[in-house]
Amino acid sequence: MEKLKMHSPNLTQDNIARIRDLFPGCVTEAKGEDGSVKLAVDFDQLRQELAESIVEGPQERYHLNWPGKREALLTANAPIAKTLRPCRNESVDFDITKNLFIEGDNLEALKLLQENYLGQVKLIYIDPPYNTGKDFIYRDNFTASKEAFEIFSGERNEEGGRLVSNPETRGRFHTDWLNMIYPRLTLAKRLLSDDGLILISIDDAEQASLRRVCDQVFGEQNFVSQLVWEKGRKNDAKYFSVGHEYMLIYAKDLVFLRERGEVWREEKPGAREIWAEFLRLQSIHGEDYVAMEAAISKWYSDLPKGHPSKKWARYKRVDKNGPWRDRDISWPGGDGPRYDVIHPETKQPCVVPEAGWRYSSSDEMQRQIKLGLVEFRKDHTEPPFRKAHIRPIPDAAVEDQVDGDDESGDEEADAELATQVRGSYFYKQSQVAVKYLRKLMGAKVFSNPKDHDELARLIEYVTPRDREAIIMDFFAGSGTTAEAVMKANAVYGTNHRFILVQLPESLEDALASTTGTAKKTVQAAINLLKKNTRPLLLSEVTKERIRRAGEVTLKEDSHEEWKKDIGFRVLKIDTSNMADVYYVPDALDKAKLDLFVDNIKPDRTPEDLLFQVMLDWGVDLALPISKQSIQGKDVFFVDSNALAACFDASGSIDEAFVKELAKHQPLRVVFRDAGYKDSSVKINVEQIFKLLSPTTEVKCI
Repeated sequence: MEKLKMHSPNLTQDNIARIRDLFPGCVTEAKGEDGSVKLAVDFDQLRQELAESIVEGPQERYHLNWPGKREALLTANAPIAKTLRPCRNESVDFDITKNLFIEGDNLEALKLLQENYLGQVKLIYIDPPYNTGKDFIYRDNFTASKEAFEIFSGERNEEGGRLVSNPETRGRFHTDWLNMIYPRLTLAKRLLSDDGLILISIDDAEQASLRRVCDQVFGEQNFVSQLVWEKGRKNDAKYFSVGHEYMLIYAKDLVFLRERGEVWREEKPGAREIWAEFLRLQSIHGEDYVAMEAAISKWYSDLPKGHPSKKWARYKRVDKNGPWRDRDISWPGGDGPRYDVIHPETKQPCVVPEAGWRYSSSDEMQRQIKLGLVEFRKDHTEPPFRKAHIRPIPDAAVEDQVDGDDESGDEEADAELATQVRGSYFYKQSQVAVKYLRKLMGAKVFSNPKDHDELARLIEYVTPRDREAIIMDFFAGSGTTAEAVMKANAVYGTNHRFILVQLPESLEDALASTTGTAKKTVQAAINLLKKNTRPLLLSEVTKERIRRAGEVTLKEDSHEEWKKDIGFRVLKIDTSNMADVYYVPDALDKAKLDLFVDNIKPDRTPEDLLFQVMLDWGVDLALPISKQSIQGKDVFFVDSNALAACFDASGSIDEAFVKELAKHQPLRVVFRDAGYKDSSVKINVEQIFKLLSPTTEVKCI
């Protein structure tokens, strides 16, 4: 019976397998250092295949390079024997939530999640350390030493002699940051869906470096935009007041987005209130649109001066699709198509607008008429007009559907539908988020939190087709992304899920290394955790923020389609549940084999084992889990029958139990080696499932 590997995937082997798909003659098999057979690339053969496209040696080329880059990539691709252990007492609604909070190093988390969420994450938002010299940098084991950097950059020769008078210490400063961010972005890209996006907040310190790294990881062709977030000016600057940050946006595949016609729009201020009033009037008047038009006209007139909905008062006509106003039906700019459009009453062709019809063909015009989006006048002596609804009708969309300023003299409010394209610059004072979070937490426990309302708005903007997207943040920090997802769900009626990752950084260590205002902020966080008897870790503050934010969101008015998921499963990165003998049984002294009758560490629970099996098998870690007793043995069922797991170690699993379990017909089933009654049962398990549940995949640990 095949055993689960119980470690993260070897991405180098995956990459070689992709090369084999393209150039099968360039990949062979070779023995690895541990004696196992692995795929290997015949680079001589590959060079022949790509003879005209190879750049080698010192030949000039455009690329980004730095000391430690190769090691960073090797580290990203190397598998790790670690796991995620569930922590129910720190979770919220563990059994029913779809959200995850992973505590541990984000590089390890990204590796562990490769099988489970490969190509499934719609949106990644991260706010990584800005490398200002004061913030925390993840120290992986491939950072360059000062001497190695100086040799690489040409400041010293191999003998250590100084070659330049002014060492580029700033360069090494960038190098450490690049070595931190590069492998994480490389792994993150694999998790994105084909229509996926990554949004990265950054400031001037590493904006240029980040842009070049992202061009390399995601491809220049997939760059979407660079947003500028103005947060307010400071009066202490000597030259210019720099109060902005950036947000880089890259697509996994921008061509894919374009080919499927992805368009991003957001509602203009005031449009939502009009729609709410329409729904209220509809509940009163039903299909009596005359009464609804009279009522909505009065509603507009009763609005206070300056109300954002007042500028949309021309949307006072009503039909089944909501409030609408008339718009010109002629071709923008003139010289449009000309064809007959028959008036339904006079049966005569309507007068063609001087600029021609707006729709490119008679068939498209007829489609718009059938949708009820063309309104005819009393007779054919005047052209009809088209309806522009406060909320555009999806079925009505054509290439030129989005209205522009094509009617001179119209006010801005009348020149477009009630949606807009976001600009690349926006203003929101940073103190808004700071004050909100201080009120939520009872003290200032985070220095520079992002604004959850702005992030919620962005989430809705870039996920127009998704109602249940997976949204990830592997630099969770203050937990803003979690609250933003809950806020977006509550306001827009979506049910997006979040996956957050945060390092359990010691606040006591941070307190010792900070000064001034930062020290006061850390001390406030420590005081909060002591009051709640929590460990003094940054991740604990993050979790507490999400708990409180969930309660606040639940109390606010919300969309009826939101399922009100404010929970999260806490999973903590730890060493593998499996003893060393599981991975290298051949290296163990035969005399000591009796000491390892069981290959699982003694401090691990059945639920610990379940989550490592789910990791190994690539099962969604947020699926519902139930536990049943079958012939006196506990059996876990994940999402009913996606996975069944029995970790009984009493040696009492017999054929009768296996047959009973097979009746459930799970897609996958796993047993513990120490659980079988004898070797004959272990041998017969696969045969029993082939007979009673032939689609079940059977493995053991």
